[in-house]
Amino acid sequence: MFTERTSVGLDVHARSVVAAAIDSVTGELVQTRLAPSYEHIRSWVTDLPGPVAVTYEAGPTGFGLYRALTAAGIRCEVVAPSKLQRPVGDRVKTDAKDALHLARLLRLDEITSVSVPSADQEAARDLVRAREDCRGDLMRARHRLSKLLLRHGIVYYGGAAWTGKHDLWLRAEALPQLSGAATRLAFDADYDQVLTVRARRDRLDATIEEMAAGSEFTPVVRRLGCLRGVSTLTGFALAVEIGDWHRFTGNTIGSFVGLVPTEYSSGASRVQGSITKTGNTHVRRLLVESAWHHRPRYHVGAVMRGRWDQAPAAARARGDEGNQRLHRRWVGFLERRKRPTVANVAIARELAGWCWSLAVLTD
Repeated sequence: MFTERTSVGLDVHARSVVAAAIDSVTGELVQTRLAPSYEHIRSWVTDLPGPVAVTYEAGPTGFGLYRALTAAGIRCEVVAPSKLQRPVGDRVKTDAKDALHLARLLRLDEITSVSVPSADQEAARDLVRAREDCRGDLMRARHRLSKLLLRHGIVYYGGAAWTGKHDLWLRAEALPQLSGAATRLAFDADYDQVLTVRARRDRLDATIEEMAAGSEFTPVVRRLGCLRGVSTLTGFALAVEIGDWHRFTGNTIGSFVGLVPTEYSSGASRVQGSITKTGNTHVRRLLVESAWHHRPRYHVGAVMRGRWDQAPAAARARGDEGNQRLHRRWVGFLERRKRPTVANVAIARELAGWCWSLAVLTD
């Protein structure tokens, strides 16, 4: 229930902030444009009749304003933009109207707040996302190089690509087959890009491994590692991206990461479509990739036992139960001749629930 006297809505941009404040006692509306300075915003808010509550939409400006206002003793809520209620017939959008709309929704207590990460969690999240961007850059750099060779009829048949053997083939066999100084220069540029991005990825991997071994996320990472397909890098990414696992249940976390089917039901009809793909894209991709590891026959190898040795006994037992269950689910889908891609999404949705059960497990 909204208990403060004044509700403030802020439409925050990089170079300007539009504010609207509603006094619930007098009904007075105050609107102004502020500089994007935390001190300027805090000073303006503290001059309003108190107590005051502030809200603004989550976006590229981050959570610095939230932390500045909270440190000053002002209640601040960061709203999920996708959950805002908007009039269907409203075709006029301005910064002033958006700020006023936020202030009214806050006063009515009709907002859905996002989970604000701590400063350490946000720093770890930035590192994980930098690694994710690096993975995409490396994939594109490799594609550019391989397609350059393909245009000249040069194809590698010696096994898996981007291994040490493939790297030797690129320098010793592929390069001499290229004719023309310009083409060789293009090859050198693309090959150098592959090496540079790969080295950057390896540095990020080493840093993440170090943080995963000695940080506040270490217990969660080690418990998540009891599941197949959840390595240290994947477990650390899930831990920092989800943050507070206790705000979900085993059923709701699949919806949060967009792995539940869309639905349109009315009366006696019920129509379900593809998955919603809402929420955190990075977490969804990690879960879908990890789900493929549960398709082969389940056996506990040396790598899995090494991860189990670092986890508590309860997590080992829970992880083993989850691995057996998810593999049985894969077998059932294959016996019913389900398309593997469809079956894998269903496995990923259930895998999210098993990850949640391990993350909230007490040692």
